[in-house]
Amino acid sequence: MHYFEYKDNELWCEEVPVKAIAREVGTPFYLYSARTFTRHFNAYRDAFKKRPHLVAYAVKSNSNLAVLNLLAGLGAGADIVSGGELFRALEAGIPAERIVYSGVGKTRDEITAALEAGILLFNVESPGELEVISEIARKMDKRARISFRVNPDVDPKTHPYISTGLSKNKFGLSMDQAFDAYLRASRDSALEVVGIDCHIGSQLTDISPFKDAFDRIKLLVNRLESEGIRLSHIDIGGGLGIRYNDEDPPLPEDYARPILEAMEDMPHTLIVEPGRSISGNAGILVTSVLYTKTTDTKEFYVVDAAMNDLARPSLYQAYHDIQPVEKKARGTATVDIVGPICETGDFLARDRAVQELRPGELLAVMSAGAYGFTMSSNYNSRPRAAEVMVRDDRFQVVRERETYRDLIKGEHIL
Repeated sequence: MHYFEYKDNELWCEEVPVKAIAREVGTPFYLYSARTFTRHFNAYRDAFKKRPHLVAYAVKSNSNLAVLNLLAGLGAGADIVSGGELFRALEAGIPAERIVYSGVGKTRDEITAALEAGILLFNVESPGELEVISEIARKMDKRARISFRVNPDVDPKTHPYISTGLSKNKFGLSMDQAFDAYLRASRDSALEVVGIDCHIGSQLTDISPFKDAFDRIKLLVNRLESEGIRLSHIDIGGGLGIRYNDEDPPLPEDYARPILEAMEDMPHTLIVEPGRSISGNAGILVTSVLYTKTTDTKEFYVVDAAMNDLARPSLYQAYHDIQPVEKKARGTATVDIVGPICETGDFLARDRAVQELRPGELLAVMSAGAYGFTMSSNYNSRPRAAEVMVRDDRFQVVRERETYRDLIKGEHIL
């Protein structure tokens, strides 16, 4: 569900016409709907309301401060994977006690900053990381709250680049490794063992891998309890998919039901880490047609957004629905929608049937609120796009478009 809809053949975001924003802001820009973010977050909150829980939003999916601040006000926590995301979450008003720190490569400085902030817990992903956290906590005269990320070797049936729960992936510890690590950590006075974590991948559209993973985690929790190690938190990760094209992903309530049933006899606080399913359909990328071009074999619409703005089509061959901002009584053209970057891989869509368009007209790349701006770059020395948020009948630029001066900030000529 989202709040991008046509009114009299013109695309609106909530109560604001997209064309009006484009006139004032210019293109390309990311456009977010506060109402959609709120609806999607509340769907998770309501799905898990029957037991103590924390919805720790995956910051990597969309880390704009306005987005994080909106979610903080709704009660969200944060799942972070870097010191920069820790900084953003705290700046946006997410309390440290609602922050979970994941990721395989936490640096000493990042661990120190997280301990100083007083985060809820670290999701530890290797024995080496455990040693470093223990060492730093001891030097700081603190006790680090930790959870181990367990890799249950469950196939999430998603794109291989966003699969994280198989034994061949870099994430987490095997079940046996994790058991040994728990025994070791439980004897370390600088550590407080509080939880267990599992995240098997992203853009999952089937409930069964989640249930399989949880069943395996539950077995390990019971095994740990037999050794006297009692946990307070179970983190089931995120990964629920969204509809980009013709997918039929489950709703948060469908996702929650088997998990809650399996936890009926368990007292633990549940942590869930949704990202894409909150932010994905809450944002679009708006771009202008620069040129139309026809060759002997192809027709192209060259637009002012490119792979540096939205990497997913080039990186994952991902599908994004692309719609005209203004529907007009014209024919349909089958075209490649491409950007200005000097790469053949610079495309937003290939062989896509769209309304015939002319230079200066606008396109909306749908479902771009997750892994859109956060994965953007300055490739070809292109300033990154503006970000705009709509709340009801008003809009605000929540990240200014970069300038050429921004591109060279911090650079020096010898």
